[in-house]
Amino acid sequence: MFDHTEEMELSLKHLLAELARIDILIQREIQRWQLAGQDPNDQFRGLYVSDAQAQALINRPMGLSWGQTARLDREDENAYENAITKAQSRAAEILDQTTSLGYLPRLSQVQKEFDLEPFDIDCLLICLTSTFDTRYERIFGYLQDDITRKQPSVNLVLDLLCHPHPRRIQQLNRFSSSAPLIHHFLVRCSPAQGPALTPLLNHALTVDETLAAWLLGTYQPHQNLVSLCRFEKPTTSPGDKILTRGFLPELTAAIEERTVVVFTGPDQAAQRAAARSIAANLSRPILMVDFSAALESSLTPLQTMQIVMRDARLTNALLVILSWDVCLENGAPNPGLMEAICSFPDSLIICGKTRWQVTGVPRQRNFHRVDFSVPDYIERISIWTHFLDQVSYEEHIDLTSMAGQFRLSSGQIRDAVNTARDTSHQQREVLSESHLFSAARAHSNPHLSSLAIKIQPRFDWEDIVLPEDQVALLHEIVATVRTRPKVLEEWGVGLKLASSQGVTILFSGPPGTGKTMAAEIIAAELGLDLFKIDLSTIVSKYIGETEKNLERIFNEAETSNAILFFDEADALFGKRSEVRDSHDRYANIEISYLLQRMEAYNGVSILATNLRANLDEAFTRRLQFAVNFPFPEVEDRLRIWRTLFPPGVPRDGDVDFNLLANRFRIAGGNIRNIIVCAAYLAASNGGCVSMPDLLHGARRELQKMGRLVEDQDLLLIP
Repeated sequence: MFDHTEEMELSLKHLLAELARIDILIQREIQRWQLAGQDPNDQFRGLYVSDAQAQALINRPMGLSWGQTARLDREDENAYENAITKAQSRAAEILDQTTSLGYLPRLSQVQKEFDLEPFDIDCLLICLTSTFDTRYERIFGYLQDDITRKQPSVNLVLDLLCHPHPRRIQQLNRFSSSAPLIHHFLVRCSPAQGPALTPLLNHALTVDETLAAWLLGTYQPHQNLVSLCRFEKPTTSPGDKILTRGFLPELTAAIEERTVVVFTGPDQAAQRAAARSIAANLSRPILMVDFSAALESSLTPLQTMQIVMRDARLTNALLVILSWDVCLENGAPNPGLMEAICSFPDSLIICGKTRWQVTGVPRQRNFHRVDFSVPDYIERISIWTHFLDQVSYEEHIDLTSMAGQFRLSSGQIRDAVNTARDTSHQQREVLSESHLFSAARAHSNPHLSSLAIKIQPRFDWEDIVLPEDQVALLHEIVATVRTRPKVLEEWGVGLKLASSQGVTILFSGPPGTGKTMAAEIIAAELGLDLFKIDLSTIVSKYIGETEKNLERIFNEAETSNAILFFDEADALFGKRSEVRDSHDRYANIEISYLLQRMEAYNGVSILATNLRANLDEAFTRRLQFAVNFPFPEVEDRLRIWRTLFPPGVPRDGDVDFNLLANRFRIAGGNIRNIIVCAAYLAASNGGCVSMPDLLHGARRELQKMGRLVEDQDLLLIP
């Protein structure tokens, strides 16, 4: 076997030898034209028709060109025949030399791959002459009696290749839309511009630029597909083996059997890795085509498919179609696309997110389907490890937490590691676990912020004041979220005992008792984003609208790796009533729908309600945790006063938190508002927060709550 340079040298020699033969045909036609009376010195030739020319046209038999009406003398005819025979012998000699080395010249490859007849090859060569040498543009204008026609027409090709005979018109079938040259976009057959339909004989023929470039040794995508196509050598990275998840042997076998392989699922990086690995196993180049931008091209999806299929056959590349979802209509691909795929003589790989089936197309071809879902817990640990091994990072990073907390695809994990590396480099720090958590949050679905409010956690365990049992329950929630991948996936509990990895939680209690604070603490402890959804804003009086609003939220949340905090749940979760009318029936449907989506959601969802009594047993039974936030008693209120008061705020020595805790029976949220009001009041007076400031804030808060301010509450208030 010889190298690519020698290979291309022989291919070019063979191509040039064939072009030399075509050049002889053109020379002969020029001489015939001149003998027929065409004056090359007539500057107006082709712009008028004389009486003599008109009579000659009438007298010319069908099947003869102008030049064929004149006969060359025997000596010239023999000279041309000898030159053609010599050129054919030279091309055959190079072909034999090349095939003896185990290789077929590229022109011969085209003929074999697309089942072209000798006439088709000669037509292709005629079109190539003006592509490689612009002098032929003027020659074609001369032979077509029209200096504006720089490309050969169908009629000129017939003149050059066909003997004088009426049966030459049968060759017009070689230029129909189903003929190999046209169907495979090897040659473009374009009508002349103008309002009237142009006869096929006058259509201009142009060789496709991709074919011309490939015959010269390089692959050049179609001009409308340059941004969509990626042609690569069969190389693979160490991580590709991890990303393919053990599918490689069966996929390689399917490709060798010329099966259509269909990849579905959200892990597109793994799909690409599998395609690269298959191509490397087969020692074939790979042609990846992104159909997401195909709709922006002037070509139709079917034309795009036909062109890239041609390119794959030219280059012997494994064709990989990306972003196939854009070609789906009502969950199924267009029948025309399916027919093209089923007729493609080689294997190909189709990649997309959505599962689909072939419908409405009779076929004998087999489809091999593989689902690339989000990697499971064990696979995510391996992928995190692989990508982190390529960078420097702190020791003792707990990858089990990263893999457990974030259900990311292979591509998202790769991007998260790169983002964490960028951040650590910018901060002049060694890559740490905090960098990874921040990057993982950033590469989760960011679109949820358009449907919910993102809350930045501000509190930790020391800030919340609750009875010991409630605090212990919150810790249990955190432990459950952290260990759920091990329990459900590694230990197999999720196979029968749990329908999803979701954790559903109910927070109930009066306003201001710490429900939102507890959600923030859990989010901070787990390193997850917290999104607050106010149910009162998405409940609609129109039937079905509430479910649509909830569906949009959960669909975006599926890939967000976020905690969903449903506040104001009383707007939807009243006690389910007996069905008295249609409104009651649809209200119960809304509740049931939310319960189903919560259970199906693989993340953490928290419901906050002020009225636990409004929730029936059937509802609470379907929740995994229920935490009651009691109204704080005196000791708890004292802790809240001391915890919430910022240490940096100056205060007088007369501030008595014991007095405030005993005098005002209010929740933590109200205490927070009082402290803020007192701080503003003290700042405006230029002093420190004093007892009168706090009592004044308390009076304003009680008034806002609509509670009666008793006389003893007015004590010490200025």
